[in-house]
Amino acid sequence: MKMKESQFILIKEQLKNLKVQKGFYGEKLKDTDVESINSQEDFQKLPFTWKGDLREAYPLGLQAVPDGEVVRIHSSSGTTGTPVIIPYTAKDVSDWAEMFCRCYETAGLTKFDRVHITPGYGLWTAGIGFQAGAEKLGAMVIPMGPGNTDKQLKMMMDMKSTVLCATSSYALLLAEEIEKRGIKDKIYLKKGIIGSERWGEKMRKRIAGELGVKLYDIYGLTEVYGPGIGISCDFECGMHMWDDYIYFEIVDPKTGENLPDGEIGELVITTLKKEGAPLIRYRTHDLTRVIPGDCPCGNKYPRIDTILGRTDDMVKVKGVNIFPSQIEEVLSGVEGASSEYQFMIDHLNGRDICTLFVETNPGVNKYAAEIEIQNKFKSSIGISVEVKPTDIGELPRSEKKSTRIFDNRY
Repeated sequence: MKMKESQFILIKEQLKNLKVQKGFYGEKLKDTDVESINSQEDFQKLPFTWKGDLREAYPLGLQAVPDGEVVRIHSSSGTTGTPVIIPYTAKDVSDWAEMFCRCYETAGLTKFDRVHITPGYGLWTAGIGFQAGAEKLGAMVIPMGPGNTDKQLKMMMDMKSTVLCATSSYALLLAEEIEKRGIKDKIYLKKGIIGSERWGEKMRKRIAGELGVKLYDIYGLTEVYGPGIGISCDFECGMHMWDDYIYFEIVDPKTGENLPDGEIGELVITTLKKEGAPLIRYRTHDLTRVIPGDCPCGNKYPRIDTILGRTDDMVKVKGVNIFPSQIEEVLSGVEGASSEYQFMIDHLNGRDICTLFVETNPGVNKYAAEIEIQNKFKSSIGISVEVKPTDIGELPRSEKKSTRIFDNRY
């Protein structure tokens, strides 16, 4: 991705400001001659920032403005380790709402929509980000937050919600409950804005079909504002990224070298206008690629592919690297397999044992599905797996992000 002159000017300003800070970046950049950075190639020689760096900066080592300018903090949604604290200025909050509003407009929302928000509120960025963007658009907000499915569905019917904001896991749970209760004719949803976790094509089709909605992938992470820094459009050919607020690169996860447009690698983000906690070359662990060329929708903002997986989602079994996206691709080729699965790895009697639990559609011959999945898994991924077909709904559902790979060897 070629850096624009406007982006370079903003990055240079960020670097000058951060170098004189007392916190994390002041220390990280103390031996860097910022004035000598005069090109994209110079910028690419700067060190990356990692999640571990941000944890070590706890609680407010990332803060790059005086205390009096911080109006809010957010924290990453992870449940283990030291949390990452991100301070926001009033301008950061306003910029984030502007980006999120742009996402809604890309998805075709107007002020006449009724936006039903199920992601969590509080330290997590999701709920409040969805709300601020909808309010800036002028739409009606229904700020439900997660859980209490009975109340979710009642409000969805009574308030005639037209847009659902959710994780893919919770959208699926709601879709299944609507089908189970026979209330689809009382649901007014037209669109779904889905984020927070990757999801396969089968899951997408199930949610869209059962809810009767057009789905949009929204992208973001707490460290970089939150959700709303990019979204897919009606043509479903990648996500437009707001490159007037962020600069992004795709690098080889192993070498850190920049990759050409079109090649899959790790997404790296630099903030251009963030005040409270700017980030320079932050490694997201998300795997994607730059989609070259213009989008048929006419939107000129650059695109990345929908997230293909995470570098830290990978597990190695018998020397083979396995990503969730590979398992989803196997299941997408099996007609009787549904979207939901769990992949278990255990170490028994000196060897690794893999078990794949898969929900199968009603009326499917489970034995035939088991054999077909085993064969496809072996031929496409390269290892043998024990397949356990189950009925729809037998695997656990989540109101937040779903865990699909369980490595029980350690």
